[in-house]
Amino acid sequence: MRDGYTPEYAALLADVAVTGRRLTRDEIERGRAAGEEAAGEGHTLRELIGGHLAAVRSAWPEQPLTRRTALDLLAAVEQSVDAFSTGFERAQRLAVRQEEADRREFIDDLLYGRSDLGRTAERAERFGLRLSQAHAVAVARGPRAYTEADPVPQQVERALIGRFGDRHILLTTKGGRMVCVAPGDQPEVLAHFAKQAFAATGGGQAAIGRPQPGPRGVVHSYEEALGALDLADRLGLDAPVLHAVDLLVCPVLTRDRQAMEDLVRSTLGPLRSSRGGAEPLLDTLTAYFDSGCVTTRAAQDLNLSVRAVSYRLERIHRLTGADPASRYTLQTAVIGARLLGWPEKDF
Repeated sequence: MRDGYTPEYAALLADVAVTGRRLTRDEIERGRAAGEEAAGEGHTLRELIGGHLAAVRSAWPEQPLTRRTALDLLAAVEQSVDAFSTGFERAQRLAVRQEEADRREFIDDLLYGRSDLGRTAERAERFGLRLSQAHAVAVARGPRAYTEADPVPQQVERALIGRFGDRHILLTTKGGRMVCVAPGDQPEVLAHFAKQAFAATGGGQAAIGRPQPGPRGVVHSYEEALGALDLADRLGLDAPVLHAVDLLVCPVLTRDRQAMEDLVRSTLGPLRSSRGGAEPLLDTLTAYFDSGCVTTRAAQDLNLSVRAVSYRLERIHRLTGADPASRYTLQTAVIGARLLGWPEKDF
């Protein structure tokens, strides 16, 4: 620590001993500026205060002092240390805010691909990622939106760090959801993230994208995870963990929207003529296919009797001419109806 960080205590204490004065505004400002400079150069507050007190001992007047004079000297030293500490802490707060701003900017660039890929990869090392290898992204949501300062994301982060330590994992929040980026060859990390997020949110839902190489791969995996959550909303999927790889057929089915609309309209359109509309029968088909075409399980899921479900299936067969047991066309139409919001949305 260089001497410029401590005031000229010899002259200061001598003057205070005579006048009993307090520090001037200029002296306080110089102390704060010295504190900011010291923080910027990487010194610790502990060593700097130690240097101040050592300078005080060296400059303390040798002649006997009255109690009043000693108190005046200690008050001046207290002011000096307080000014220096204030400047030091102000510089640290600014540094933390800058670090947070840099981190948020990096996360935006990483997840949205807004920056030059080479620059993103270079900055990633600073935040614990090595983008030369493949990464996968998991996104978790709960009953409300979260920020990094909320207890729920912090609880999940503590659980991950406690289990895996430093494994080049990035945890953050985006759009009110928790996001975890992890190396693609460590699926156990994202599985544990999903488990902890489910527990911390009291039954939330997580989606895991596929491992993808390079900075652009993080963007793709993140978009897959978000897409899986969107599909869960549209298809009514309530599984605590969704894997994007298991849902790849859905974007394929809707790639030709006009063809899917034609399939839904021609296959399921007759259900609208049923008493009560198409929705109850569509729900029945969904439960039937989800159960593996087992009527008893579908009845349990629907809280209906087996007889009632069997009647509905017979009704569907009469209206559509399609036999639910030969399921491919009908099941594809059911999935398409959920994806397109039919029958609420007509087309």
